[in-house]
Amino acid sequence: MARRIGSRYTAHQILGRGSAGTVWLGEGPEGPVAIKLLREDLSSDQELVGRFVQERTALLGLEHAHVVSVRDLVVDGNDLALVMDLVRGTDLRTRLDRERRLAPEAAVAIAADVADGLAAAHAAGVVHRDVKPENVLLDMQGPLGPGGSHRALLTDFGVAKLIDTPRRTRASKIIGTPDYLAPEIVEGLPPRAAVDIYALATVLYELLAGFTPFGGGHPGAVLRRHVTETVVPLPGIPDELWQLLVQCLAKAPASRLRASELAARLRELLPLLAGMPPLDVDEPDTEPAEDTSEELSGAAPAAERTVRRRGAVPLVPGAKPSDSNRDTHTSMRVPAPDELAGGAHGTARAPRAAGAPRPGSARNRAVTRRRRLTLAAAATLVTAAAVGTWLATAEDTPPPPQDQKNSAPATP
Repeated sequence: MARRIGSRYTAHQILGRGSAGTVWLGEGPEGPVAIKLLREDLSSDQELVGRFVQERTALLGLEHAHVVSVRDLVVDGNDLALVMDLVRGTDLRTRLDRERRLAPEAAVAIAADVADGLAAAHAAGVVHRDVKPENVLLDMQGPLGPGGSHRALLTDFGVAKLIDTPRRTRASKIIGTPDYLAPEIVEGLPPRAAVDIYALATVLYELLAGFTPFGGGHPGAVLRRHVTETVVPLPGIPDELWQLLVQCLAKAPASRLRASELAARLRELLPLLAGMPPLDVDEPDTEPAEDTSEELSGAAPAAERTVRRRGAVPLVPGAKPSDSNRDTHTSMRVPAPDELAGGAHGTARAPRAAGAPRPGSARNRAVTRRRRLTLAAAATLVTAAAVGTWLATAEDTPPPPQDQKNSAPATP
């Protein structure tokens, strides 16, 4: 059912829903548009509305071939909406869900497009703050690029910034999706342009591998890995591409490339990647549920139980993956320094045997405890058997002669 958005736009059909609001297919004076209608609780926040109006100039001025432009911002009664260009296509998450991983040439071409869009935004003083596959749209009507890739456009500029008001987040909250959050955000530092580079490098890693470098498990564990662990190498890609990924996933923001530099370096690598098939790598994106009760009671082996997909996880427990316009601008407590220091140091998501528990997981601890108990019980049995054997032998052995110690011949 159609509804009016302000005086100039009509929303006809829902395209997607997210935690920040709903995206509609709409119509405006210049033709079809996409309208992101923010949640009612956000539109009733006067501080956010004021911030919304203040950001109008910056958001409307951001135009680039690889950015979904914001055409208008509407504040009308309970309606708070961004009117954006309509892209005929799908988002990168949908393609990943379908193909699992992309050929390196296509993955790098898409990342280069996004880096170009970020370069324009950063030059205008705008930080995206929530770069992820859900916020990358693929234009299916345009010409194909390297590796058969579709032109990529970055969307949702300004949404994280609009929602990230001081009153909402204070010093104890963070905003974003845990798999793509830069270490400095986890540690409570203000987001600068370098956080977008870290997130884009994480997306590129995911396009190549089929999983994010630090994802999987509880959101708190994901955040800790960003700060304490190093990335696992991807076999089968040129060293030049791997070194570029490592540099952009550096813990120190100053060590990462700028967006324009990253875009140029990625495009230089495209000829080297031509014709390469998708990587054939082990997928740590599934692991047995960490249910220790069955482990300790001797029930069915973990490998036979239901597995859980490892990938981007929601900050809200029990939340289900949403549709093509997924937004997870959800606040979460920043881990304290002692919590961060308590994580496992070293390499994240190291390769392991199929069915083996991830180091540091509850299942890993349960298996370790069970192994220790088994070894202790075995050691007790071996000791008891040894003592029994010794006693039996001692009973059957006659005592030595009383003068045995004096039986040595006397020295003349």
